[in-house]
Amino acid sequence: MAEKPLILLTHSLPADWIGDRLMDCLILIGRDDSRGIDADLLTDLPQIEGILSLLDDPLPAEILHQAVKLRVISNLAVGVDNIDVPYCTRRGIAVGHTPGVLTDGTADLTLALILGVCRMIPQASRDAREGRWSSWDPTGWLGVDLKGATVGIVGMGKIGRAVAARLKAFGTRLVFCNRSLLPGQELALGATQINLDELLQISDIVCLHVPLTPDTTNLIDSASFKIMKPGAVLINAARGAVVNTGDLQKALETGQIRAAGLDVTEPEPLPADHPLYQLENCLITPHIGSATLNTRQTMTRIAIDNLRAGLEGNQLPFCVNPEVFS
Repeated sequence: MAEKPLILLTHSLPADWIGDRLMDCLILIGRDDSRGIDADLLTDLPQIEGILSLLDDPLPAEILHQAVKLRVISNLAVGVDNIDVPYCTRRGIAVGHTPGVLTDGTADLTLALILGVCRMIPQASRDAREGRWSSWDPTGWLGVDLKGATVGIVGMGKIGRAVAARLKAFGTRLVFCNRSLLPGQELALGATQINLDELLQISDIVCLHVPLTPDTTNLIDSASFKIMKPGAVLINAARGAVVNTGDLQKALETGQIRAAGLDVTEPEPLPADHPLYQLENCLITPHIGSATLNTRQTMTRIAIDNLRAGLEGNQLPFCVNPEVFS
């Protein structure tokens, strides 16, 4: 790079995560908190050549068309539903993401949500802290066993398989649905592939691990809850919009399902006064599936590698629209 290109980091990152790998760039920081990209920076868009974005940074065509010099967007996430990828492809803008590295962290968090919900850990901890633990109660804080439970995994990609491998050790019965047939998968993981309706009908625990697409938006809605078991648990570690929030709230309030564990919500972040927070049978975490030090540092390294490759006119290590290099 003969001249220092101007790049936008939509959120500040720890200096030691970046190191000296962007020293030959001019850097703009979009924000230091969760309030969104500073509107003042939009005036700099015509000069920006690269963007390193987070999953909650909307980058639609109406913003991107102002960035006439933009060559690469590197998303610090696996999913890129916050970016208008077709527009980028038409413009020849490479879009990078960080797949693979989040698998174990998200799978571990999924198990934490399952155990937290099924064993009523948040409620029991709060009751103990607030003085409602007066004696050992044989009927207090009764959860459900994982051993012998039927767990349905919706989306048997890398994360879905990692969750299945972990659940196998608990003695669960595993079923899954997937957009494509996975021959031999049921033998490797002890899981059986079935359709979504059947999975919802027979599963004690339903885990969602699908990308957000037009086909998966509101995949789980009122019709889904009607055919689920009354004692079923829903776990969403995919994207919030895969579940219809209003329908989920009603299903939890009326006892259509037992409980839910959500690492993602729609909208995201969920407002502090949202009714879901008031429900005892809903455990919500702030999208922390990848929140381990090793995972986030590795994601940052991959995102910077993608960013630098795009700035230098090279193929991105992890590119969602490689046709721009054809």
